[in-house]
Amino acid sequence: MVDMINTLVTADKAYVTDDGVYLSIASVPDYGLLAHQSLDDMLSGGGDREVFGASNKRHPSDFALWKFSKPGEPSWSSPWGEGRPGWHSECVVMSLDLLGEGFDLHCGGADLRFPHHENERAQAVALGKTFANHWMHNGFVVDIEGEKMSKSLGNVLNLIDLLEKYDPRAYRMLLLQTHYRSPTRVGEENIDACVSALAGLDSFAARTAAHSDGTPDLTIVSQFTTAMDNDLDTTTVMALVFDSVRRANTAMDTGDTATVASVRAAVIEILGALGLELSLGDDIDADIVAKGAALDAARTAKDFATADALRDELQSLGYVVETSKDGTRIRRG
Repeated sequence: MVDMINTLVTADKAYVTDDGVYLSIASVPDYGLLAHQSLDDMLSGGGDREVFGASNKRHPSDFALWKFSKPGEPSWSSPWGEGRPGWHSECVVMSLDLLGEGFDLHCGGADLRFPHHENERAQAVALGKTFANHWMHNGFVVDIEGEKMSKSLGNVLNLIDLLEKYDPRAYRMLLLQTHYRSPTRVGEENIDACVSALAGLDSFAARTAAHSDGTPDLTIVSQFTTAMDNDLDTTTVMALVFDSVRRANTAMDTGDTATVASVRAAVIEILGALGLELSLGDDIDADIVAKGAALDAARTAKDFATADALRDELQSLGYVVETSKDGTRIRRG
């Protein structure tokens, strides 16, 4: 860090004041790029401590690279005096040293975009270095009312507790249904909704298990790729998944097995890419799957006596039979 700061001072891109060393943001023409603000619209990048602690700053938004220590404070030696690095510098040095120039992703919470990440990037630019190629800032986890979770408010839901009560896939689905830059509302009622949605997807996978040899529908896969290329738009992807499932269920009802197979393959591939594995029903013997399909056909034909008989038969064999508007799901008891 001292070497980096010294390079900037030598190049007159940083300067020494009575309380430390500051980066001149005039040496970074596009300062404010991450914050989407011009310099005139910004408060100082370093916070009140840096604004009021320096009497000779060239610009109000210049920020500290090195702060001289006060008696009793931790300190290290430097060419400019005893002190400590500013809180942005260590991240720049670590990133460039460990990842090199032009690394792919720099992530963090939305609250770090400015000033912290802006000032990280500024130091790299002032050094003439290429920094992160892509920046991703996630929204906060909030409660069902949209309030940021905090112990003082008593609205914190512990993830470990949730995973003891719910299928972990339900929480993953909740995250996928919210764009990563948006606040994620977490509450038992919307996790319950994800549990129900998962049951529908599992039912679809089991119902269509006999058609698991299809080639993925290229139109659906292309729509998935387009959405993910648009800033990881998983919200649109999940809508695409549910639309595709409805389409396949309709095709199943009309006997269009080619559509069922291709749409099913696309849905399974997409969800697999997102880490959301379904209970496919592939571990169920083919004759059992066939009985499930026959049960669905009987229900569609309103032949409820046959449907009930098939259900009873499956249950007598030790299977759990779950029926819904999306079809029959069979799993081992």
